[in-house]
Amino acid sequence: MSLAMTRAEREAFLAETRVAVVSVAEPGRGPLAVPVWYDYAPGGPLRFVTGGGSRKARLLRAAGRASLCVQEESPPYRYLSVEGPVTIDRPDYERDIRAVALRYLGGQMGETYLQATADQNEGAILVTLALQRWLSVDYRKWGG
Repeated sequence: MSLAMTRAEREAFLAETRVAVVSVAEPGRGPLAVPVWYDYAPGGPLRFVTGGGSRKARLLRAAGRASLCVQEESPPYRYLSVEGPVTIDRPDYERDIRAVALRYLGGQMGETYLQATADQNEGAILVTLALQRWLSVDYRKWGG
């Protein structure tokens, strides 16, 4: 019995609002692994915004690749990880910053967050992760 998700299942799971952990190689150390808010629609790329001067941004530029993991935090557990090449660009405020904040925090709290963090948008980068390899497990499929 396979516990792997089908393509449609994993794309739907990834499209739900979840905090992801992105991992990127760091020479001479273990990989950097940090939580991110992200945007994804089935069949498309995965995008997230981060500070352009951050350690994460520096490592992403150097490695050119990243892994990302999301999980269901209550039983029956599900998780998936994806990895692939990244591209770095400038974020679109409405699509990549405002829409994501509202998705994760809701209307009122999202707008408050956007006002409080407005100065952090200068120099921010948009990271687009091409989903090349997938690994998934859905324990709802387990018969035990």
